[in-house]
Amino acid sequence: MWSAKRRVLVLVLWLLLTMLTYASSFLVPSHELEDADYLNGESAVAERAVDNAEFDEGAWETVLIQAREGNLDRATGTAVSEELKKRYTDLGNILQIEGPYFSDDNRTVRLSVEMDRGQGTERKNPVEIVQPMLDTTESVQAAHSDLRIEQVGAGSIRKEFAYQDAKDMQRAELISIPITLAILLVAFGALAAAGLPLLLGLTAVGAALGINGLLSALVPINTFQSSLVLLLGLAVGVDYSLFYVRRQREERAAGLNTHDALLRTAATSGRTVIVSGVAVAVAAGGMFFTNSTLFAGLALGTMIVVLLAVLGSLTFIPAMLSLLGDKINSPRIPLLWRRAQASGESRIWNAILRPVLKAPVLTVILGFLIIGAMTAPMFGMKLQMPTDDQLPQSYGVVQTRARLIEAFPSEGSSHTVVVEHEPATEEQVRAALADLSAKATASGRFSAVQEPRISTSVDGRITRMFVPFPQTADSPEAEQTLQVLRTDLAPAALGGLQNATWAVGGGTAFSSDVSHLLQERLPIVVGFVLLLSLIVMLLAFRSIIIAMLTTVLNVLSVAASFGVITLVFQNEWAEGLLGFQSSGFIVAWIPIILFVVLIGLSMDYNVFILSRIREPLQRGGDLRDSIRHGIASSAGVVTSAAMVMVAVFSVFATLSTLEMKQLGVGLAIAILVDITLVRALLLPGILVLLGRSPWKEHRMLRRLPSIAHD
Repeated sequence: MWSAKRRVLVLVLWLLLTMLTYASSFLVPSHELEDADYLNGESAVAERAVDNAEFDEGAWETVLIQAREGNLDRATGTAVSEELKKRYTDLGNILQIEGPYFSDDNRTVRLSVEMDRGQGTERKNPVEIVQPMLDTTESVQAAHSDLRIEQVGAGSIRKEFAYQDAKDMQRAELISIPITLAILLVAFGALAAAGLPLLLGLTAVGAALGINGLLSALVPINTFQSSLVLLLGLAVGVDYSLFYVRRQREERAAGLNTHDALLRTAATSGRTVIVSGVAVAVAAGGMFFTNSTLFAGLALGTMIVVLLAVLGSLTFIPAMLSLLGDKINSPRIPLLWRRAQASGESRIWNAILRPVLKAPVLTVILGFLIIGAMTAPMFGMKLQMPTDDQLPQSYGVVQTRARLIEAFPSEGSSHTVVVEHEPATEEQVRAALADLSAKATASGRFSAVQEPRISTSVDGRITRMFVPFPQTADSPEAEQTLQVLRTDLAPAALGGLQNATWAVGGGTAFSSDVSHLLQERLPIVVGFVLLLSLIVMLLAFRSIIIAMLTTVLNVLSVAASFGVITLVFQNEWAEGLLGFQSSGFIVAWIPIILFVVLIGLSMDYNVFILSRIREPLQRGGDLRDSIRHGIASSAGVVTSAAMVMVAVFSVFATLSTLEMKQLGVGLAIAILVDITLVRALLLPGILVLLGRSPWKEHRMLRRLPSIAHD
């Protein structure tokens, strides 16, 4: 009511919060996650040692020259190589150029170009310095249309990824906003009422992105944090304000004035929004138990955007409703307006519930069978962190990388052996690493190299060596070579070094160590979130049976989601449908995000629907009729909210990166299962079978404060 009475001030403050935080975030240098921040393990030791050392070398890019058809004439390859070398040298930031090297099949020429990154505090990221070289490569390509001239390296890969990620975000916004608006128009039948929840969702996302940008100076962020904030912020922002706006319209239609309607709305839907939002935010805090900086950033982003959506629902929305009054119902869309005014119970849901309530045993068995079939693939789920091999094949730089590895296998995946030692023992360490490289080549498991790639840091304390292997970084064979290197070859070659420590890192090691860490931490996160769910439902209904039932049903919808994403993404049948190349695994951090977010969101629907069921029961109503009335009367707002979430999440399943596809499909499927199989079949069927006894408040729990939708 404070917000409603000071509506202009609240609106100005809310818009200032959004604009100032978002704009000021661009003024603060962000701190992105380094590979070592993802985990604790041997690969993290290797990554941190390299990150903290300064090597007297720049950023390497590989340039590929190929004939588009047939073999490449050596004279042509040499001439074009010399042209490129001259053009690159003229850029002024090139330290050295190695090559040209011809492939065994005489179809490809390779140049290795080292760009100057600067020294000390002036040392630059490869992404910042690669563009002039990319422009030069492109201009030479334009002059030789019969050849394929392209480049790949850390800088060009990251630059392409950043470009595609921004493009995906823009596409997600352009698609999800009109779809969300269309669903809200169907729900409300008026443009102002439909636009208000969307406006809150967008401003909450903008403010959250700004705050996260400011905090990135202190807490390193992951590249997927912005996508997650947009995904969840738009969904929950619209969801919460939809509850609020719809309830306020119902109270006004019932004859209350604007002031009393807002009071009633705050006491009912406002309470639901607070309970749901705080529950989701606290559940997201469960990710901190992973002890991973990756999840700390994702948890922080999720908590901020959800709490901002709650804050906006309790301040911005009441202020707008007070300002607009009955104009919230204009301009009206005739056909949709008449449909939206159909108040009371949903005829469709009444038709669905009629056979369910007549045959609850058969319904519950059918529901469990369907969810069981959806869940079954989950038991074959493989968790792994993606490497560069899982970058979308539609990216030009990924196609270039594939052609490079095909022509020069030793330029593909590699393990990194890092040794920390005294400067005086540098030569001894280099000799031991050279011996390790020779034994690795002799074993037949690794790629043959003419000379090992060994480099030492400026202070002489860190020496590293790349050990290439012919398979992709995520293959079982790569995992086997990692274990051979860690348990056999490296201890034998480096174990005799005095006052030295060593570790094996690289893409395969990184993926393996992260996956093992998350598998260890997952039970802790799951236990925390389920305990939170039980506590919330106990506070809401003071019934142990109701609390346990809703918790089990929530887990079922999440398990079904896990099964579906396993079936979709670990197989090839859906590749053409969703535009991806199957990796054979689920990205290791996806299940934790799905579990935390979905359990939090499901509590929202639980409190809302079960409260509606409890109202007639407390007045002595018939059990079956109370269940039917509670679900059918709340179906409109719950279904609209769920459809908004499904629509937004489905849009993210169309994006290019594997992570966002898996996250989008997982969230959308879980919400669909929750709103259909769980709410339409299992929940009413089980409640009928349990009878009235679960609704009696437990004597020991009556002293607890109530957070139910009163």
